[in-house]
Amino acid sequence: MRLVIRNGTVLTSTGALSADVVVEGEQVTALAARDSGLTDAWQQNADRVLDATGKYVLPGGIDVHTHMEMPFGGTESHDTFETGTRAAAWGGTTTIIDFAVQTKGTSLLSTLDKWHAKADGNCAIDYGFHMIVSDVNDTTLKEMDACVEAGVNSFKMFMAYPGVLYSTDGEIVQAMYRAAGNGAMIMMHAENGIAIDQLVAQALANGRTEPLQHGITRPPELEGEATHRAIRLAGVTGAPLYIVHLSASQALDAVTAARDEGRNVFAETCPQYLYLSLEDLGRPGFEGAKYVCSPPLRPAEHQRDLWRGLRTNDLSIVATDHCPFCFKDQKELGRDDFSKIPNGLPGVEHRMDLIHQGVVAGELSLARWVEVTSTTPARMFGLYPRKGTIAPGSDADIVVYDPQARQTLSAATHHMNVDYSVYEGMEITGRVETVLSRGRVVLEGGEFHGSRGHGRFLERELCQYLS
Repeated sequence: MRLVIRNGTVLTSTGALSADVVVEGEQVTALAARDSGLTDAWQQNADRVLDATGKYVLPGGIDVHTHMEMPFGGTESHDTFETGTRAAAWGGTTTIIDFAVQTKGTSLLSTLDKWHAKADGNCAIDYGFHMIVSDVNDTTLKEMDACVEAGVNSFKMFMAYPGVLYSTDGEIVQAMYRAAGNGAMIMMHAENGIAIDQLVAQALANGRTEPLQHGITRPPELEGEATHRAIRLAGVTGAPLYIVHLSASQALDAVTAARDEGRNVFAETCPQYLYLSLEDLGRPGFEGAKYVCSPPLRPAEHQRDLWRGLRTNDLSIVATDHCPFCFKDQKELGRDDFSKIPNGLPGVEHRMDLIHQGVVAGELSLARWVEVTSTTPARMFGLYPRKGTIAPGSDADIVVYDPQARQTLSAATHHMNVDYSVYEGMEITGRVETVLSRGRVVLEGGEFHGSRGHGRFLERELCQYLS
């Protein structure tokens, strides 16, 4: 099938082009300047023509940090691979990379098999996996090599959640040495979990049980300290390091210093840290529970630094850390103890729109919007040029985006499988109009045309940024 997208402005990480796009089957086969006349001939033999007049035509978004069907604190994130990937498509994201969670006493390879079983035949868009390493031993270290051979070459570790996911500095060093040898990327949840647990215990002992305490007991200084420590451990071992969900100015300072030294240190932030703040955790009653995530939302002054970090490339990527728990029956588990509130927010559907607001506000250029939401994620995690660009030979993962449309974000209209929105009532400019996943129109005119099982597992190459 041949499909031609005409009269739009094609956006890539290098700029904008008035061009038409030709798709044959699952791939882009040609781009042509609008005044070249080449598309006229292609259009005559096209099965379908999409008119993108006044619209942006950009590569589908890649969200490299999601948690579908993730167990946490006796419950499980509420989006399945089916509902979560469908919601992602509604928001212009055409690829996710989810986390397979090793639990203590299990192997990495059995964990990977378990996550394949969850996702296989259920995803509406393409997907890959990272591995969460929580049990460092000789078997785990050997299996890291096997995971790399299977196209899963990024391993997340935790300096938080003692007794559950936490790794000691010694265990982190062991895994980092392994990654330095096999070319994998170490991803780090950088918060000082030992100190945090002490602060949590003190707050509860003093009768402070409200959701706001989640933010107060996880201060930005402890994210900054852990980020600095992770960077130094990576420096000792020679491993590349990717800091996930960076939220605090102190952590950004550590990343910036490392990058200025020429180190292979990278970081992502998330929309919630750009738009929400500690004040949301302090909403009246138990409403603040809706905003509990880790690291926590920070005082609003951190937002300015995060936007700057995106502009300067000290923050390389915007992902979501999409981990939705319903308010009713899930967030309510911590009504009398903030430490029992499941940590996570819904967001996979709104990432592209929210970062476009940075363009509207003059924080980012159009090219940088594409770069942090699609192209850099593809390069960082071994998917480029198959994903992350519109070019001959790339997968036809394409979004037609109306930059003038207005919409109001709400739980009443979103498609994530969760009963609230952290952006309830937020008015924004821009809307996804049409989405192609590998050449198939999966969303158009406010209707979903995709299907469960369309998405394929992606075996990934190594990071393209390592020096």
